[in-house]
Amino acid sequence: MNKIPSSYTVHFQELQRGHFRLTTAQILELAREDAFRFFEDPRNLFDITPDWLQFVMKDRTVKTAMFEGAEFDYTIRWLGIPLSWKTRIRDYRPPVRFEDAQLAGPYRSWSHVHLFDTVDGGTLMRDVVTYRLPFGPLGNVVHAVAVRRQLEDIFRYRAVRIEEWARGTMRRKDGNDRL
Repeated sequence: MNKIPSSYTVHFQELQRGHFRLTTAQILELAREDAFRFFEDPRNLFDITPDWLQFVMKDRTVKTAMFEGAEFDYTIRWLGIPLSWKTRIRDYRPPVRFEDAQLAGPYRSWSHVHLFDTVDGGTLMRDVVTYRLPFGPLGNVVHAVAVRRQLEDIFRYRAVRIEEWARGTMRRKDGNDRL
């Protein structure tokens, strides 16, 4: 894997016991509209998610329209256990922001806000993920031991792949062509 982009930052914060926020930022040398267009197509998630997560979007071959209220179904594997994940799009405002929220999945709650701001040299892309794990105090232990590190790994991998995409060097994982 290529080097993590120099503009990439990641920060974790515990908002209250068992309630966390992950914030990332990355500057892309692209127009905001181009960056937003890539992220509003949920089929692109496959190409920016690490293989070890075994991320699969149901109906990935069908063009998927993004709009407020749209719902998407995925499966992932965590520690070899297959998990279903269903999200709904909230607060969809192209090309500025959108939010996906977990309806069903591995977290007690999960909200992922995608923000796109025009800056000198391109677009500042930010992710703000607010989440809670199930299982109360045990969930907090699992967060400390594994989940935080795994989320850092997922978002670092994503930052590298997004940089490759923005530079025109990323190849689809299925080997078909460049994005």
